[in-house]
Amino acid sequence: MYLINKTENKIEKVAEKSFSELGFKERDNLQEWIANNPECLGEDLLIIQKEFDGFNDTNERLDLLALDKRGNVVVIENKLDDSGRDVTWQVLKYASYCSSLTKVQLKEIYQKYLDKKGKNENAIENLSEFYSNTEFNELQLNQGTSQRIIMIAGNFRKEVTSTALWLTNYKLRIQCFKVTPYTHGENIYLDIEQIIPMKDVEDYVISMADKAQEEIATQESSKARYGLRFEFWTRYLKELNKKSDLYKNISPGKDNWIGTGSGLSAVSYNSVISNYYARVEVYISRSSREENKAIFDTLYQEKAKIEKTFGQPLIWERLDNKKACRIKFEMQNVDYFNEEDWGEMISFMAENLPKLSLAFTDPIKLASIKIKK
Repeated sequence: MYLINKTENKIEKVAEKSFSELGFKERDNLQEWIANNPECLGEDLLIIQKEFDGFNDTNERLDLLALDKRGNVVVIENKLDDSGRDVTWQVLKYASYCSSLTKVQLKEIYQKYLDKKGKNENAIENLSEFYSNTEFNELQLNQGTSQRIIMIAGNFRKEVTSTALWLTNYKLRIQCFKVTPYTHGENIYLDIEQIIPMKDVEDYVISMADKAQEEIATQESSKARYGLRFEFWTRYLKELNKKSDLYKNISPGKDNWIGTGSGLSAVSYNSVISNYYARVEVYISRSSREENKAIFDTLYQEKAKIEKTFGQPLIWERLDNKKACRIKFEMQNVDYFNEEDWGEMISFMAENLPKLSLAFTDPIKLASIKIKK
């Protein structure tokens, strides 16, 4: 690896090092880097536990347990400068142990992880948000033989890479990432390279491993939910349109939320329902994390004025560990599966969404001016 010196128009060699040379440890360093920045592995992963040891009749523990965007369990095993010879057998055992984990168990494992980290967060809400606001009851997690394996090491022995390549022929999703530290002056760099499967052929390998069908029971359950939501949103829009033009161009749908723009790109006024709550919210979801936080902070500076106009305290969620931000007003202990709750839920949202829009109109215009500067 070389560093380009634009001033002198030359390249300077960056020294390759080992983790042990630099004093880095597997658990204290490499594992923490991955846990705090799982996107370094080239995809969105949700870390749900570290040092997971919840296996029956064994004291073994895996380094990191994660979920991917398809609902698959991902077993992540870290080695430092050398993979060792037995890591493939090790991760295969872990994957087999994890294959029996239910959706509820995964939620509980994740909640314990959040609690241990001291985060005042709810696993169900985080899972729903990770899966594009899909309700927890609809999520399909750890279906069948969909478990994945990721191995990370400074160097992989031939017996490990050979076994990994062979296993991919049997539709097991297994990846190997080579991690190499480099130094240049006082700076330390980390290169993460996927070596198995090679990145150019990964899509083909994934397509071979994907499952072709969903469980019939889940499909039928989803259809029932979609029908309920469509009917709920139809009634809600009829009531809201008597009070406001906010959703006049919105049609009822099958999702658990509907929304409209605020005048500032990717900042929307949403109505959201679940079997736990009904809420109205300002949702900030631009592609730039920094812009989302800047918009939130600008709005937060107007908090007193906004809440005075709205007439109630709001819940301000900057969501520092996520890309988006949210400001919400929520009614709890209601369930859209229970039609007896619909009237209360519809009245709550139809009354408060126009008030929310009114309270945020000017502050959002101010935020828009600041973002453009």
